[in-house]
Amino acid sequence: MQVPLYQAKAEFFRMLGHPVRIRVLELLQSGPMPVRDLLTAIEVEPAALSQQLAVLRRSGIVTSTREGSTVVYELAGGDVAELMRAARRILTEMLAGQNELLAELREDVVTFR
Repeated sequence: MQVPLYQAKAEFFRMLGHPVRIRVLELLQSGPMPVRDLLTAIEVEPAALSQQLAVLRRSGIVTSTREGSTVVYELAGGDVAELMRAARRILTEMLAGQNELLAELREDVVTFR
């Protein structure tokens, strides 16, 4: 039985729903990175990073290659980088709206004193 598209999309976004995975994807937008650099940038335990990288690799969002004893990760395609940029734009717009609301609330507090 085939999974409906909306369910597949929900699973995709659920897979992205971890801060370490999001940070890895953000870092990989600038190009391939060895695991040691990811560890330095993210500051998590090696086992935790390994687990999250495995999730991303199984999903096909990132790929890995071995260069001697070093494992290097990179985004599997440009669409992932575009998704991360779109998420940043959407979040920026959402937070800007909240700042406007906060400013209005602060004005109301001053007005009612």
